[in-house]
Amino acid sequence: MTPVCALSDLDDGKPFGTEIGDVPVVLVRQGDQVHALRDECSHAELLLSEGEVTGKGLECWLHGSCFDLRTGAPSAPPATEPVDVFPVTITDGQVYVDLTPVN
Repeated sequence: MTPVCALSDLDDGKPFGTEIGDVPVVLVRQGDQVHALRDECSHAELLLSEGEVTGKGLECWLHGSCFDLRTGAPSAPPATEPVDVFPVTITDGQVYVDLTPVN
C-alpha cells in the first residue's frame, strides 16, 4: 500500500489524478469511500481524471466512454475493455492504494 493523499484532499464526486511510481491513477471519493482506477481510458488512452463522474461511473471527456467505479468495466461505448481497479484503504484520514489490480 502506498500513501497517496489525505481523504480531506479529495472532493466528493470529483476525479483526482495522480501518479504512483509510473502508474497513472485516478481517485474518486464518494462519501467515506474512495475508488482507484487506472487513469487511462481503454478506448482512447486519455486521462479519465479529466472526465466527470456520472450515474454510470467515470466518463471519459472525449468520446463518452464510461467506466464502473467498482469494477472498471465499461458501462457505455465506445470502450469495450475494462480499466484496472486498485484496492484502497483509508487509515487515520490517509488514502492508501495498492497497485495490484482487483479485476
